[in-house]
Amino acid sequence: MTRRFNCNTVLVACLGLALATVVPVQSALAEPTPGTPSHATSSRTHRARTAFTRVATKTRSVATTAATRVATTTRSGTRAGIARTSAVYHAASRGAGRLVLAVASRARRHTTYERFTAASFNDDLTQGDVAAGEDPVIRAAAITALGNLNGTALAIDPSNGRILAMVNQKLALSSGAEPCSTIKLAVSLAALDEGLITRDTPVNLGGHYTMTLTKALALSINPYFETLGRMLGFERVKQYANEFGLGELAGYHIAGEQLGVYPDTPLPEALGGVGRMCSFGESISMTPLQLGALVSAIANGGTLYYLQHPESPDQAAAFTPRVKRVLDIAPLLPEMHDGMEGAVDYGTARSLRATFHEFPVLGKTGTCSNDGTRYGWFASYADTPVGKMVVVIFLEGGRPMFGPKAAEITGEFYRALWQNNYFQAKMPQMAPGYRWVSQTTSNP
Repeated sequence: MTRRFNCNTVLVACLGLALATVVPVQSALAEPTPGTPSHATSSRTHRARTAFTRVATKTRSVATTAATRVATTTRSGTRAGIARTSAVYHAASRGAGRLVLAVASRARRHTTYERFTAASFNDDLTQGDVAAGEDPVIRAAAITALGNLNGTALAIDPSNGRILAMVNQKLALSSGAEPCSTIKLAVSLAALDEGLITRDTPVNLGGHYTMTLTKALALSINPYFETLGRMLGFERVKQYANEFGLGELAGYHIAGEQLGVYPDTPLPEALGGVGRMCSFGESISMTPLQLGALVSAIANGGTLYYLQHPESPDQAAAFTPRVKRVLDIAPLLPEMHDGMEGAVDYGTARSLRATFHEFPVLGKTGTCSNDGTRYGWFASYADTPVGKMVVVIFLEGGRPMFGPKAAEITGEFYRALWQNNYFQAKMPQMAPGYRWVSQTTSNP
């Protein structure tokens, strides 16, 4: 009886050890957290999962062999059998341990990390800014939200195209950068207008894996937009992008504004082709003003305004809106609503809710990198108590720069305005007991 108890104990210990050697490897090879800066993440994840599967299979095999020998020893009930059990236990543990360490070592050797050389911080964000015609409260909130991160904040009134604040104007008016996943807004509108999808259309991404527009926007699913890009073709993708303002100046007589680039030819197929252009915006250069103008048209129902930046109080007082063109996208916007709202509620921009939740914000994040520089975008609009407002945050630098961080900064911007009673001060006096309710509601 005593000998049987000891052998069973060895059996349990042997199986426990086999499982214990697998768990650390499973944790070490788990998928990286959102925001890791590499376009090769999926392939590395596949290799890691394959390696782990092999480890688990081999470890189970070792444990099973050991368990069989232990059971045989238990039935024999001899001292020699107990000695053999001990030898099997130690051999199994040593073998499994060596196997796990070897595979983990190989996985580590094949893991590559992108090296960033660009600066992520800037203590002179406002140097050279012309701010006399801006809203001083909005500008102060944008400066507070950015802190010393190397980025720009752009606030726009989408009802007329007026730039309310533009912090770090040198970066905002630069030649632009890869739009990353914010390009998916333009691609979505193009596919909807062509009748290829609705927000609930399941798009097959291979095998039995399908995705809808709402979830693809909220979670920024790259294969979905690669598929849409191939369905549209480069010529149609470019036509819509140009109609939405990419490849042309967004501002009206804004000193120093530079032009982004939308190429005349598609990205080579060896580099991902039009699919890559529609998921990451690769080979495209977009400015914060161009993105702000497009999101303003989404927010106001389709009017693409020239953005104007008053440089003095007199210019602000005499402001006159200037329409560039009217986009026929009003019927499409309800199809976009849930995906852009979902990005903040449960998707890639949910970090915004950690800092602000007084009213709904809808938007799209973007994260990518190029030649040692990482970009983080978040373009959004909100139905505030005093009207709609568009905010574009663009970050440029190293590892700290990515889309969710830009979304977090947007939340801090709105929180600063709220805490300074900006919205309450501009609201008309209402009867006692009145409570503002956002008009941004989910579409059926």
